[in-house]
Amino acid sequence: MAKPTTIKIRLNSTAGTGYFYVTKKNTRTMTEKMTVRKYDPIARAHVDFKEGKIK
Repeated sequence: MAKPTTIKIRLNSTAGTGYFYVTKKNTRTMTEKMTVRKYDPIARAHVDFKEGKIK
């Protein structure tokens, strides 16, 4: 079977609140770790979210 092109990843907040988003990423076009600036409702601010594994 072929390997899927998209995988699910977990975007963890760098603010240390434990908040996270779950999204998909194309592994063929984005080979490096994903970093996105999104809203953290616990910190009530826009912070960087870094890619982590889904357990």
